[in-house]
Amino acid sequence: MFSKLSKGLLAGSVATSALLAAGAATAENMVALLLPENVNPRWEQQDAAAFLQTMKEIAPDVTVEVFNANNDTATQQRQAEQALTQGAKVLVVIPIDGESSAIIADTAAEESVPTLAYDRMINSENTSFWIQADMFATGAAQAQHVVDNTKSGDTLVLLKGSPTDPNAGVIAAGQISVLQPLFDSGERKMGYENWTPGWDPAIARRSMDQALTQLDNNVQGVVSSNDGNAGAAIAAMEEQGMAGTVPVSGLDCTVQAQQLMLLGKQTQCGWRPLHEMAAAAAQVTVRLLNGEEYADLATETVQNGVGADVAFVPVTSYSAVGAEGVAYVIDNDPSITKDMVCQGEAASTAFCQ
Repeated sequence: MFSKLSKGLLAGSVATSALLAAGAATAENMVALLLPENVNPRWEQQDAAAFLQTMKEIAPDVTVEVFNANNDTATQQRQAEQALTQGAKVLVVIPIDGESSAIIADTAAEESVPTLAYDRMINSENTSFWIQADMFATGAAQAQHVVDNTKSGDTLVLLKGSPTDPNAGVIAAGQISVLQPLFDSGERKMGYENWTPGWDPAIARRSMDQALTQLDNNVQGVVSSNDGNAGAAIAAMEEQGMAGTVPVSGLDCTVQAQQLMLLGKQTQCGWRPLHEMAAAAAQVTVRLLNGEEYADLATETVQNGVGADVAFVPVTSYSAVGAEGVAYVIDNDPSITKDMVCQGEAASTAFCQ
């Protein structure tokens, strides 16, 4: 489901089914979208924007309140309580912490309000729905790209994600599934690894600076868990005259990441159709508002960290490499255009001519 990508916000079949589901929504309905932070531009510029646009199309009488917790779990919990006090009928939550966010779903359940986990799982028995790509496969693709572009004996750096983000651990596990056999055999060397609390690029930059110092710049590949980490690693290597000589993976395919890819400084990024994730979240939200079944929207059931069965919609993902990967993302991501990518230094690349 949701594998058909298009330049429009929704594929026709998705829009049709959602419109049919929207009929019973009323002006008295309010839903809350709780974002984790604004360090990564995708949350506000892509996920929230697409969710708001989809809700406007399929349920124009529903009010959507958007909150951003700025990477503070206590703030996110207070925002959830505020939303419930304001009368929210559904919570769509991108948790900062998959464990502590359970209190959000549990508190909402006490008021008979369902909680939808978007992107990151919420480890609560009261999580109604989860929407995400296969992050293990995404991590494996990141690592495989770096392996394919390094040689026997080369030294790698791993810049992992936020330790409180459930996805970060899954991504790292996917990476290690590829890398550990090579580390064990000596085909590749683990030079340095570190987590990045809050996915903060400033922390990733410090980690990369430390890695370069400890290894005396003897780094041939960077397995980075997202584009923010990748950009930080590239900035650190730029100072050492290494940028563009070392493969660097990423995730999200932000405009900046695509520009770096065209310049040959970032070499890979994992892309997910965030507009389709948001569309799926909107469809489920409207079904929940209307008290309707949503089993047809879920293709799988997964168990979360507390053993609860959660309806799951997996979305597709794509490993974008080089200019060809940039072209794919531009063709399939309605939030990004060639004009946006072809700015600054990237404008002089062959792709942009």
